Amino acid sequence: MKTYETIHLVKNEDLNHHGTLFAARAAAWMVEAGFAAAACEYGSTDEIVMRNLQDMSFQRPVRKGTALRFSCRVVYVGSTSLTVAVTVKDAIGGEQFIEGYITFVTVEADTGKKMAHNLTLDDTVEQEELAQRRKAQGYKVSR
Repeated sequence: MKTYETIHLVKNEDLNHHGTLFAARAAAWMVEAGFAAAACEYGSTDEIVMRNLQDMSFQRPVRKGTALRFSCRVVYVGSTSLTVAVTVKDAIGGEQFIEGYITFVTVEADTGKKMAHNLTLDDTVEQEELAQRRKAQGYKVSR
């Protein structure tokens, strides 16, 4: 699937008491970036809601002044759900800081009931994407 990217600059108001990126801020940015990727693949923002944030993991602390690149792609699709892999790296140096998966569900805008999205994954031979797809299989939304 296509990769979608966004960048955030870590500023003073994004820091915790240790002077590093506050995890809740990182989670909010991840959800926002993941939502944008899911909406772009689906073709609308009106019928998508977040269901779960899975396996958000920091590999190293993020310091003030770091430009973070959020790379997102849909790696799993069910009939009503889609899971987006989010990788967060230093936009300049390329070091990886955070990764995680976010599951979204498509719902009827007026009732909030789950509805089919009719998305399918494309074929890929890229090893990183294949690994993300295998991992995302474990995050299936129960029916």
